[in-house]
Parts: sequence; C-alpha cells; structure tokens
Amino acid sequence: MTNFAIALVLGGFFGFSLNKAGLTKYHKIVNAFRFTDMAVLKFMMTTLVVSMIGLYVLRDVGLITFPAVPATYIVGNIIGGLIFGVGMALTGY
Repeated sequence: MTNFAIALVLGGFFGFSLNKAGLTKYHKIVNAFRFTDMAVLKFMMTTLVVSMIGLYVLRDVGLITFPAVPATYIVGNIIGGLIFGVGMALTGY
C-alpha cells in the first residue's frame, strides 16, 4: 500500500509539473509535432535524465535492484506503436 501511495504522490507531482510548464495546452502539443516549439521535448528529456540519474544513484546505494529485462515482442510493439501514432494523429487532426 505504501508503494501505491508513493506512486500516486509522484504521479500527481509529475502531472502538476506538466500543467505548470504549460504542456497541457493544445498549441504546445501541436507545435511539438510541427517541430516549432521544443518545450515538450525539453521537459520530457529533462525528466528522463533526472529519473535515470536518480535510479542509478538508488541502485548504487543499494535501495533498489534492476529487474532482468525480458525479450521484446517486436510485432506487438510495432502494431501498438502504429495504433497509438494513428490515434494521436487523428485526435490532433
């Protein structure tokens, strides 16, 4: 239950950060797809780098361990990516 509460708080903080950065606005998302506004890309890359550094620090301290990575199901990933991409494109259109 504690893990759920931590995940909920961190998710809420991330959503709040997205909103404060203005990344929930329509024009920001559209301009990201048009490559005219890189705010979304900068925010997501910063989030990934900070998360990656944090996870490796936690692993080095011994608080977490990384699980084994399972084999990738290529066909399922391609089909899922296409469905997601077509859905995003149609929603934006």
